[in-house]
Amino acid sequence: MSEKLVQVEHLKQYFSAGGIGKNKRYVKAVDDVSFHIDKGETLGLVGESGCGKTTTGRTLLRLHEPTEGRIIYDDQVIFEKMPGGKRTAVDMLPYRKKMQIVFQDPYASLDPRMTVGDIVGEPIDIHKLAGSKQERYDRIIELLQRVGLNSEHANRYPHEFSGGQRQRVGIARALAVNPEFIVCDEPISALDVSIQAQVINMFEDLQEQLGLTYLFIAHDLSVVKHISNRIGVMYLGNMVELADSYELTEHSMHPYTQSLISAIPIADPKVAKASKRIVLEGDVPSPLNPPSGCRFRTRCPYADEKCACEVPEWREAGKNHYVACHHLDKCN
Repeated sequence: MSEKLVQVEHLKQYFSAGGIGKNKRYVKAVDDVSFHIDKGETLGLVGESGCGKTTTGRTLLRLHEPTEGRIIYDDQVIFEKMPGGKRTAVDMLPYRKKMQIVFQDPYASLDPRMTVGDIVGEPIDIHKLAGSKQERYDRIIELLQRVGLNSEHANRYPHEFSGGQRQRVGIARALAVNPEFIVCDEPISALDVSIQAQVINMFEDLQEQLGLTYLFIAHDLSVVKHISNRIGVMYLGNMVELADSYELTEHSMHPYTQSLISAIPIADPKVAKASKRIVLEGDVPSPLNPPSGCRFRTRCPYADEKCACEVPEWREAGKNHYVACHHLDKCN
């Protein structure tokens, strides 16, 4: 039986959008999301822009302080605030060595005034992981070489690198503290297609060599399908479906997931011509004022009065296949 490394229970992340007292408004970026990640596993998280994927990853690391919910890392509660209960939050510094993040923009996430050697060496300095300057230097060079760079790159600045090389620097920085768990926040979306495959393969090699666990966030389902053991699908702050990678892509149950899968490009022209594209009508509602009941109902072809009145239950519809929908009989 797999051992759970990360557990997220009823996680909520609301951002203030102005107003006072009863008129105060909130952007409900993440609203009651639950999942777990096993040790050594890659959990993919997909959905449209603005669905809450990145906020979920950052809140999990407490880069955003959660509004409500429970976060458990390796059987230790690192944050808890349930309705009517008191807030519990531990000092995150010891956990920063275990939990790291690779950001989406490989240029904005690197300090342009620091050399690559100092960028990679900064986590080593903060956590006092090197006993001498030589040990620090050797560790920096080792990290650069591990991500496909060399010792000459240590004295250069971020603007001297290509996008793919800058992302490799970001990965080296994340690896500097010997983490167990890494949130990969759309790490290839800003890269050329030819470079994307190299970075994906590097993530897989690092996972095998170092025993890493990933939360891999992306909007490209074909990429997530390739790298993930399980895939979760988010829509407007909610998780709508979660299953094994093959199960989700071959036997999806939620109409939103089915639409995403139908948009994956198919290389074979004959197969592509025969396949049916599911196009969703309308726009994604505002998280300031989400629809009542099922949040997907305003774009769902199967929606009825029940969908408007009742929030669909998050339930296991198949073996390890979870979905939130009132009308699975109509969708499948």
